[in-house]
Amino acid sequence: MAAIHQSDKLLKYTLKQDSEKVAEMISDVHSDNVSVIQYNDENSLACVLTLAYYSAQDTYAVYRELQGGEGFADLVLVPRRGNHNPAMIVELKWDKNAGLAIEQIKDRRYIKCLKDYEGTVLFVGINYDKKSKVHKCQFETVEI
Repeated sequence: MAAIHQSDKLLKYTLKQDSEKVAEMISDVHSDNVSVIQYNDENSLACVLTLAYYSAQDTYAVYRELQGGEGFADLVLVPRRGNHNPAMIVELKWDKNAGLAIEQIKDRRYIKCLKDYEGTVLFVGINYDKKSKVHKCQFETVEI
């Protein structure tokens, strides 16, 4: 139940675009669910995101590695009927910065994976620094 409660809180902080709380919570889920041996593995962090946003499945259709534009978005959340929250495209980066993750969403036109969606889209960029083990998060909102 604690993990579900934490997932609910993460979704709320994401929708509020609270970059510090989102980064902190992703870090906690990462630490709690990945072994030291695979901690710096990209697939492990992608799995962490799916786990962290687990409760979003109640109000969103959640897709990993969804094709759109010129590549695959790491995580896409599309609101279910009756959910008036924005769609979300989440991109991960390693040893770069969260702004580059946002730029990748735009440059590779991942928004095309939302071809049947109209409304607000929240871009979520998350970077993980392997050396410092620090997660950072950045947001941008667009309308389609």
